[in-house]
Amino acid sequence: MIGELIEIRGKKLYVEVHGPEDKPAVLYLHGGPGESCHDFSFHQSERLGKDVRLIAIDQRGVCRSEVIGENEEFGLNDLIEDCEALRNHFNIDTWSVIGHSFGGFLSLLYASQYPQSIRKVILEGPTLDFELTSRSLIRKTAHLLKKHGKPELSARGMSLAESDVSIRELTEQYMALSDELGDNRMEIYRYNHDAPTDYLSYHTEVEWDEFYDRSDLHYNLLREEGKIFDSLLHLIKEVENPMLMAIGKYDAVPCDVHINTFKRDAVNGSIHVFEGSGHTPHYEEADEFRKVVLEFLGA
Repeated sequence: MIGELIEIRGKKLYVEVHGPEDKPAVLYLHGGPGESCHDFSFHQSERLGKDVRLIAIDQRGVCRSEVIGENEEFGLNDLIEDCEALRNHFNIDTWSVIGHSFGGFLSLLYASQYPQSIRKVILEGPTLDFELTSRSLIRKTAHLLKKHGKPELSARGMSLAESDVSIRELTEQYMALSDELGDNRMEIYRYNHDAPTDYLSYHTEVEWDEFYDRSDLHYNLLREEGKIFDSLLHLIKEVENPMLMAIGKYDAVPCDVHINTFKRDAVNGSIHVFEGSGHTPHYEEADEFRKVVLEFLGA
């Protein structure tokens, strides 16, 4: 996975391009806030790169992209404007977007603001409402805490999921509660634990620590701004671009409200359920994910 730093709107973004220029362009937006495109590129760059021109980025201030400076203005809309500026940088007329988790949040927002720039949208395990997602994840965490012999913490989690605390407090308490699972924490997200994670060896532990310090800053600034806590579910009915909600059967991130709202409101929407996946079908069922994506894109 070889990427380069490209200056976009005064900031260097880490960008990977896979596939020939004459193939349909697809932008990948990672989750988080503050994750990276590294796992998607590792599992999908060769699979998708044969049929599309895949462009994957670490978002502004995240991981391998340039760090956000002290006192530098930064907010949610910068991430949307970066997408549009990147499209112009590559002289792409229109492209499709794959957004995973928080990347799905960004993809829907991008499509609502720049529908003419986008052909199709794939929302992979999206959160479109942080409060609903947090409550859903807390419920799953509570069940796992009970499974792993921590009934008191489980009861605390179930109580928290039904409480009326603020969305900010809810997200913070979720992180603390999920940490109580220790080595079992990824059971919240993954169903298939056999997918390789060789991409982690591409950088040293020191480098990853530095990357995630940048990501923490990115997330903290978005949290302070607060726009990520605004529900986007109402935007589903406003987007006329074809949309696919791609979800793992065991994923708690796009809760029932997400799914039912999409079914009801998507003007040109469809849903695909990956039967052997949790939150990350792009590597839990990598071959099936490629097949579903290419069929939807018509590539």
